[in-house]
Amino acid sequence: MSILHYLALVSVAAIVTLVITPLVRRVSEHFGLVDTPGGRKVHQTPISRVGGVAIFSGMIAALAFQVFGEARLGWHQVLLHRAEGDPRLLLVLGGVTLMFVVGLIDDLVNLTPGAKLLGQIAAAGVVVASGLRIDYVGNPVQGGLVMLGLLSIPVTIIYLVGFANVINLIDGLDGLAAGVSGIAAMSLLALAAPANRFDAAALAAALIGACLGFLRYNFHPASIFMGDSGAMFLGFSLATISLLGVMKTTAAIALAVPLIILGVPIFDTASAILRRLRHNRPIQEADKGHIHHRLLGRGFDQRQTVLIIYAWSAALAVGGYAVRYSPGYMRFAALMALLAVTAFMAYWLGLFESVHRQDEDDA
Repeated sequence: MSILHYLALVSVAAIVTLVITPLVRRVSEHFGLVDTPGGRKVHQTPISRVGGVAIFSGMIAALAFQVFGEARLGWHQVLLHRAEGDPRLLLVLGGVTLMFVVGLIDDLVNLTPGAKLLGQIAAAGVVVASGLRIDYVGNPVQGGLVMLGLLSIPVTIIYLVGFANVINLIDGLDGLAAGVSGIAAMSLLALAAPANRFDAAALAAALIGACLGFLRYNFHPASIFMGDSGAMFLGFSLATISLLGVMKTTAAIALAVPLIILGVPIFDTASAILRRLRHNRPIQEADKGHIHHRLLGRGFDQRQTVLIIYAWSAALAVGGYAVRYSPGYMRFAALMALLAVTAFMAYWLGLFESVHRQDEDDA
């Protein structure tokens, strides 16, 4: 598959998302499906919260275009051949679709945390049933690989559900989740295409286009939010793409690469958990200690905050690429550089400090 081929998929997804998003916004506003301001939220007026429908539609349109090209235009067989001869790809896409449906139901009726988690596990279970699993991890002590055996099932489910939730948790500012997801998808495309993982590359290209199209309406000042249907779908799709592409290699470093690429939302989630444990707060308790809250507290406006996180995410994405393909000593240097940048940001933003204490100091 050529660069023009991937650009075509990006374009189709972007155009369809651009066209559908205003329609989704009008319908959702008509039925009162809006996110009202208040609490930790930074927006001031009610805004449509089901933009995930447009993102999902854009990605599906691009994949349909890929299938049409394979069937009628003589394109390289990527999706159609596998779907016809191997039902596992259909199960993978079914799991992704189920995750979108779970998020959409949550947007419509506000599922309980337990019900939402069960839905996420069910979607991950469908993907695992396809045979797409983390079968081994690198041994950091003795080198080589450690085979997981039956443990591959729960490990993969945790990986998939975790990715779905870290994007959801970082979705706190206009354009933040869509932009970070788009950057991550670009990185996964750059990793999957040279490795001839064309199914993963096609999915990544479709995701890039959907994110770009949605950002037209979601970047500050946003006129629509993606909601759980968008955030959970994006995170879960990125995790699935990484399993299809980057993870399907015998390199021991493979598991670290997608974790580095999505390092900002993962680090944000991890620091929130550690911060709450350190200060004897419930892990599930919401606060204003996330990265974007800290940047806003430093005096940056919404656009500046989002652009800073974009730059940080892009740096980690480049680092993830370097870690995957660099020789040993360069790989170590890249890891140390990424660690230094992340440690500096954590210290500068005070990510492990108590939010309540900081609020008192600012008063």
